[in-house]
Amino acid sequence: MVSSYKTFTLAEQLNNEQINFFNEHGFIHFKKFINPETVSSIIEASKQVEQQWIDNDLQKVNGVPIKYGKDLDGSPIVQRFAFINQHHQTLSGLLLDPRFNGLLPLAGDGARLGTEEKDGMVFNHYINGPESKFTKMGWHTDGLRDIFYGGKLNPMLNVGIHLSTLKPENGGLKIIPGTHKQSIYQMLFRKKYFLDHQPDPQEVSINPEAGDLTIHDGRLWHRVAQSSIRGEESRRRVIYIPIIAGKYAPKNENSPTVFYQRFAGIVK
Repeated sequence: MVSSYKTFTLAEQLNNEQINFFNEHGFIHFKKFINPETVSSIIEASKQVEQQWIDNDLQKVNGVPIKYGKDLDGSPIVQRFAFINQHHQTLSGLLLDPRFNGLLPLAGDGARLGTEEKDGMVFNHYINGPESKFTKMGWHTDGLRDIFYGGKLNPMLNVGIHLSTLKPENGGLKIIPGTHKQSIYQMLFRKKYFLDHQPDPQEVSINPEAGDLTIHDGRLWHRVAQSSIRGEESRRRVIYIPIIAGKYAPKNENSPTVFYQRFAGIVK
């Protein structure tokens, strides 16, 4: 199992070394994208949105189910927010950072931040406690949904903004580098989607510090490993925003729940 890899610093334009690294491995890790004060303000904004959604018993945003859970003290929390960028100025403002524009060429011509498409900006809050409903996620690719609908497999990259510092025992994102170049057959059948949580000999652990940014190609096989520690030290927050190409397909409050999201209960 590979545990180390080269990290980079993100400017407004990627250099050739960074582009080549991403094209070869299907992921890249940038250090110190945002400072600790910005991290704190984002977490505070998420708590404000969370309280609004709990008070209003909101179940879906633009057709995407909200995943609720319980904190360590048993109080309700939101563990997966969709389109959170549409619910707080701090989060929508984050996406105005000009460095995001420098990432778009990695997905090819016509690429854009998916602020109104897919699930928008997703905010995940993991906690390994007695009543948590969101501690891990099995092996999957993000390209499956395009195949499932019989559409073209358009480029889709996931930009992760990490709000917690992770040690290996915290679990977190595991990827299999290079699998963004795999065949459709391998994308469909290499692993049992969401049901397989076993470590892979070729996987790489992404262990960011709070404020780091990562990008991984949606065609990569990846999983979220459960923290081996419980309680407060297992708390982990991360934002994901997609970079997508292809036909523009925004969602709104009347959008239906797509088929694969009806099985969200299998994702723990």
